[in-house]
Amino acid sequence: MEESKWTSIFQMKAKNLKQGDSWSLEFDDSLVPKRPNPCWKLCIGSTSARFSCTKCGRGWPSVRVKVVFHMRLLHGHGTVKVKPLGQQCKTCEGAPMEKPSVTSRNIDILLDNLVEKIRIKCYHEDLVRRNKPFISHDVSRPHEPAHCEACTQGICTRR
Repeated sequence: MEESKWTSIFQMKAKNLKQGDSWSLEFDDSLVPKRPNPCWKLCIGSTSARFSCTKCGRGWPSVRVKVVFHMRLLHGHGTVKVKPLGQQCKTCEGAPMEKPSVTSRNIDILLDNLVEKIRIKCYHEDLVRRNKPFISHDVSRPHEPAHCEACTQGICTRR
């Protein structure tokens, strides 16, 4: 299951955060991307991924995949809530928003960038942002905002 891959990679990276603090990663489909709860910080990551339609089986790659993270540190326990944003099949009528399938390498890069944001936003470290680029898929077709959850939520920059 992909969620366990995210969690195990995050746990390895979170070990490098402040000694004594514990961190957890939870998937939360109810996150509203630009409106974290009070005391929570926002981070939006970008990556590439593949999608597969559960109605017709059609698959497609995308280099415009957004992942929303809400994070907070409270009394030595940090929590990160994550929601990878989906895309719809353009050929199926009433297709659901499909979840992206992100490679382990791109999860690793996303979570490196997230841990860097945690250090800046939760620990107030003065870091120079590096923001590693993701490993891209070959995409031959243009982005389709009408089928992109990030576009409908107003966080995709390719409208």
